[in-house]
Amino acid sequence: MGSGGNARAVQNVRMLMVMVSWATLPLAGAFSAPAPAGVNPAAIPPGVRAADEAWPLFRGDSHLSGIAASALPAELELAWTYDAGKAITSSPVVAGGRVFFGADDHAVHCADASSGEPVWKFMTEDLVEAPPLVLDGTVFIGSNDTFFYAIDAASGELRWKAPTMDKILGGANHVKVGERSVVVVGSYDNKLYAFDAATGEQLWAYETDNYVNGTPAIDDGRAIFGGCDAILHVVDVTVGERTAAVELGGDSHIAGSAAFLDGRAYFGHYGNQFVCVDVAKGEVVWAYDSPRQAFFSSPAITDDLVVFGGRDRHLHCVRRETGEPVWKFRTRRKVDGSPVVAGDAVVFGSDDGRMYVLGLEDGAQRWSYDIGEPVLSSPAVVDGRVYVGANDGQLYCFAAAGSGEDRPAEAEPADDKARDDKAQNDEPKDREVKR
Repeated sequence: MGSGGNARAVQNVRMLMVMVSWATLPLAGAFSAPAPAGVNPAAIPPGVRAADEAWPLFRGDSHLSGIAASALPAELELAWTYDAGKAITSSPVVAGGRVFFGADDHAVHCADASSGEPVWKFMTEDLVEAPPLVLDGTVFIGSNDTFFYAIDAASGELRWKAPTMDKILGGANHVKVGERSVVVVGSYDNKLYAFDAATGEQLWAYETDNYVNGTPAIDDGRAIFGGCDAILHVVDVTVGERTAAVELGGDSHIAGSAAFLDGRAYFGHYGNQFVCVDVAKGEVVWAYDSPRQAFFSSPAITDDLVVFGGRDRHLHCVRRETGEPVWKFRTRRKVDGSPVVAGDAVVFGSDDGRMYVLGLEDGAQRWSYDIGEPVLSSPAVVDGRVYVGANDGQLYCFAAAGSGEDRPAEAEPADDKARDDKAQNDEPKDREVKR
């Protein structure tokens, strides 16, 4: 693996600047929470932390940093499962003591976060692969049926729905514009949309040159996101106009969601690189190379580390400032889901059908659980509990040992060779789930 100062990547980058002022706007529903153990409080963006009892949107906060407010217990075990009947690639969110997610049964599901008991189910007309956003008592979520839905979080009743021209795979984010709460979401019709959260009124639509797959990050009145046009876009959320764009060029289509902290965006792309981009300068600060495989996973960002999955069957950890490798952990198959840092640990799922917990400092395996079907969903971590969906149609909740079902985790080999010896020879068919 290579990292840092990749000349080819830097040469292919050019800055497209529009002289528009960046409005500084407060974030709707902002929280303040203590720093997780092992994470420098200075690294936590003020006003965007998920509260310790909630994970209300994809990656936990509006910057998509992937940092939990609570640490994981020393030992995890299965607390409960919820059977959706069809595969769950949607990443769950947790708010108000409930967990929300979509599934391939065309429905949005709501369950009790403590027990897994069903609360309500809302039907759409196609697969629901996007992660939800919970804001002000409303669940906002897109479906492959091309509609963006606002659903009452308490009752599961439709508040409004708005059309786009193609499926929606990415999650929504939110921002406060004056007195108005605005939700922002991308679609496969090549557009990023802004809707009035209360009424569903379309405020603007920003058009790109290809699919918009991921969830936009929000920072100081800007939406930061990539797409299959190989461009990192920066859009003023007040008017829906571009303020800046960083063009990566070539085959560098961005299938996942970019985290944005301190003026820098962190994301992977189809050009077999994970990059750090200084948006104001329009420069790639560093690039981490994979010889043959792309990066779909969104990163978790601490004060000095960046952790992300790869299609090369590894979870990678690099220095935030330089991209220098710190460690990498090998799984049996690709890692398209996104990791979460919780205290001094990292939790994530793999296409090999397993959930893993690693030490953040050294990447050493601490725990694993064999689900048996690919895990494309990204976990939510709330109060030391881990919530994640899998292709077997189950939503899993893992909690501190002694608090759940008596179903022990499978012991995992500690070294790469042992894992390879146990791996099956045939690869499962890839599913193009891009968030």
